Amino acid sequence: MTAARGRQGATAIGTISPVNQHAGKLGIVLTGGGARAAYQVGFLRCLAQLAPQFRVPIITGVSAGAINAVFLAAHTGSAREAADALTELWAGLTPERVFNIDFWCLAKTTLRWGFGLLSGGHAGSSSMRGLLDTTPLRAVLEQALEDENGAIPGIAANLASGQLESLAVTTLNYATGQTVTWVQGNEIESWIRPQRLGISTEIRAEHVMASSALPIVFPAEKLAGGWYGDGGIRFLTPLAPVIHLGADRILAVSTRYDRTLEEASCPMVTGYPPPAQIVGALLNAVFLDSVDQDALRLERVNGLLDGEPRGNLKPIRLLILRPSQDLGRLAADYEADLPRAFRFIMRGLGTRRTSSPDLLSLLMFQSDYLRRLIEIGQADAEARIDEIKELMEP
Repeated sequence: MTAARGRQGATAIGTISPVNQHAGKLGIVLTGGGARAAYQVGFLRCLAQLAPQFRVPIITGVSAGAINAVFLAAHTGSAREAADALTELWAGLTPERVFNIDFWCLAKTTLRWGFGLLSGGHAGSSSMRGLLDTTPLRAVLEQALEDENGAIPGIAANLASGQLESLAVTTLNYATGQTVTWVQGNEIESWIRPQRLGISTEIRAEHVMASSALPIVFPAEKLAGGWYGDGGIRFLTPLAPVIHLGADRILAVSTRYDRTLEEASCPMVTGYPPPAQIVGALLNAVFLDSVDQDALRLERVNGLLDGEPRGNLKPIRLLILRPSQDLGRLAADYEADLPRAFRFIMRGLGTRRTSSPDLLSLLMFQSDYLRRLIEIGQADAEARIDEIKELMEP
């Protein structure tokens, strides 16, 4: 197992032959993090520069990472063309294109929630869904991915041509508490594990909306008769879907900055923590920490196997790429440029009282911030290019 711990200097970028792409299955795992998922686009740009014609056969995504996963699986061009198109999508995002930030809309939602709470749930509770209306994001995804029938034809086309083997998007069923991974691919078998299901389906924009629906903040999505939300909730095994789908080499892109002991020991707030600090810490624990825990379990299994397959188990190589900078702390530099009404609410939650406003970074769909994350993601990938090449070459 190859784990991402150190930071290396940049090296010259070589090339990977597309002929090798199916010799030992390679899978990619794109995790969540709201707006921070723009960081993953930088990694994909580096990957496309390394191998312009290379296509990853197994792609999985959860939360905001599902946006990148589905877009990558649906693009019928080369890896470089797909990365360029995805960069254009993210660089063109603004808060207005993700959720409704009209002052009266935000005020009405806030009052509705407050009235529902004060009434003991007897009034207005049926309309208490998400704090933010994500109708604009749905329109962006439908325009970028779907045809006039609501299907995503690029996925089927890439499956038929052999450019893609399988795509998986993970969600949470709020009614049952089960983690449900929706899979589209060739000859895919469903799986059942404790509190985890793998279901074969035709993936659409609604699956992406469900997977990226931050709890409480974004409304849940109705799928197959149930209400589904962010797949990062309770998802303790984010590497499981790509392993179920047959990958034995895994590239995982996390949006969690690995703080040093000195950084982790330094308080980010003084006095009692504001709601923004508490919610940010909670969301980090829910969405970002599970990759490290799952990687540790995989490392232990690899150690027991000692390089040899045993029964249904086989050694799996893993490389995790993570930010070299604190993306939460970086978000504070762009806070002043947010739309006034949205900025007012965020400050009311205490985002200016913490040195690393992680909650703000999840919702910072500000184009200049997103472009900066893409730049950081590409630079971090280039700094570890030798490790990436080693994993990609079977």
